[in-house]
Amino acid sequence: MNHHRRHRYQELFSVSLPLVLSMAATTVMEFTDRVFLANYDLDAIAAAMPAGVATFLILTFFTGVAGYLNVFIAQYTGAGAPARIGPCIWQGLYFSALATILLTGVSFLAEPIFRLGGHPPEIQQLECSYFRILCRGGGIHVAGIALSCFFSGRGQTRPVMIVNVIGMLFNIPLDYALINGAWIFPEMGIQGAGIATVGAWTLITLFYALLIFNKANDQPYGVLSRREFDNRLALQILRKGVPASLQFTIDVFAFTFFIFAVGRLGKTELAISNIIFSLESIAFMPAVGFSLGLSTLVGQSLGRDDVPAARRFTRQTIYVLMTYIVCLDAIFFLAPRQVLGLFLAAEAGNPAYSQILDHATAVLRTMAVFIAFDALYFTFIGVLKGAGDTRFIMWSMAVGTIFVMIVPLSIVIAYLKLGLVACWITLTVYVIFLFLVSFWRFRQGRWQHIRVI
Repeated sequence: MNHHRRHRYQELFSVSLPLVLSMAATTVMEFTDRVFLANYDLDAIAAAMPAGVATFLILTFFTGVAGYLNVFIAQYTGAGAPARIGPCIWQGLYFSALATILLTGVSFLAEPIFRLGGHPPEIQQLECSYFRILCRGGGIHVAGIALSCFFSGRGQTRPVMIVNVIGMLFNIPLDYALINGAWIFPEMGIQGAGIATVGAWTLITLFYALLIFNKANDQPYGVLSRREFDNRLALQILRKGVPASLQFTIDVFAFTFFIFAVGRLGKTELAISNIIFSLESIAFMPAVGFSLGLSTLVGQSLGRDDVPAARRFTRQTIYVLMTYIVCLDAIFFLAPRQVLGLFLAAEAGNPAYSQILDHATAVLRTMAVFIAFDALYFTFIGVLKGAGDTRFIMWSMAVGTIFVMIVPLSIVIAYLKLGLVACWITLTVYVIFLFLVSFWRFRQGRWQHIRVI
């Protein structure tokens, strides 16, 4: 019995952990990009943040649809229909071609978009430049996400991890060289940062293509011989993938709104909130990685009509994430000053240091509650996505974002003027709402009878 249990957890970890490490590689790539720009020019880093967030918001929709191929491939794998995997991949590539056209069109709207921000003209110029490069190369990124599903949907997530790490190792030196003009490369500043990012996306996509499109994969999966446009399959992918993608896009928008809203409280409050978000990411990355892994395992289980296995993987994910979160929360509750001291050491000489630390400690402990419910929310969302219950996810997310987060947060900041802790309590109530709704939907059991194939 114990050996059987270990084997089942091994299956969960073998699928989910490489996805967590893939996300970590992407995060490191983004972090080094910011560090290089910050050391190059303050205007460049000032422009990179809003332009990067704006691009990410737009790209999220397209990558979300392409990434939902993971569920289709998982269910076809579980159903013993590998020949349907090749057509899925090709529909994803056709969608990425459409995304390329649309994103290129959006890139021409850079000036009016960033004019709305009201930043100084020199910052706007840099924002537009960075935004255009990322948008025009975004279709390559969408294609890479679609190709990655060939592996992740079949539960083979290690190649995804390896390819993303290779992309990271390629991006970091190229990023430095193109920003600063090192070695044989010209000094291009923020434009260089954008080109390096697109270069990494291109390398990642090429690696996936080389690994997928060969005769060995064509016989079982039809990756070469079944490349025709399948109108019915494409529409089904869009019908399920668009709501799932909008859910994540709304989620990103909600947190973007929160960050910009908190910025109205003052520089100290914004700095504290950014520190707390940096710590929150330690919980966020594993939660998202395990959620993606759970979607794959649930999709495969439902594809072979094994609902008990889907429920078992759900329980195991909850046990793993809650064990991890409890350990983190113990640190955050028992040693908050030591944790925050890593970020606030430069403020130690500030007369208001003790007050800042007390304020940050209260926010940190609120965040400790937030990450527990956030991990549970991602778990149940992973189950619902793996089944194909995406329309419900989209609508519940939209309602929650407007009426449980945006409206209350606006009242807290603009009218009640209650400060940063109240903002984080509002954000925590929002994620508790999302958890309760997703858990209720899970308990209903409709997901057990839904299939995307």
